[in-house]
Amino acid sequence: MTTTGADSSATGGGEEHGQASGPGAATALAEQHTGHGYAKQKDQHLKRLRRIEGQIRGLQRMVEEDVYCIDILTQVSASTKALQSFALQLLEEHLRHCVAAAAVQGGDEVDTKVAEATAAIARLLRT
Repeated sequence: MTTTGADSSATGGGEEHGQASGPGAATALAEQHTGHGYAKQKDQHLKRLRRIEGQIRGLQRMVEEDVYCIDILTQVSASTKALQSFALQLLEEHLRHCVAAAAVQGGDEVDTKVAEATAAIARLLRT
């Protein structure tokens, strides 16, 4: 499947996530695999997780204050959705960074990374 520039930007193309593209992309990708896929957005992720933590603390307060059950369940749903959204972003970064770099290197490492990603997806689907 080929993508146009519009398709690439609509689906979170490589440049948006700091990924190399073009003829030297494979070499650049292998060379840049020095950390975790989320490293470039670590501060953003921490900010997002702190916001989710605040939502969870809000749930605790709601229970302490005897808030109506349905209102608490609504907030549980929002917190769950926020965590799922974070997990999907992290998974995308893992695929773009770690799995892609393993594919460039070849060998058994790519099979290991794909198996890890598949298991992570299966865990996410069970939640």
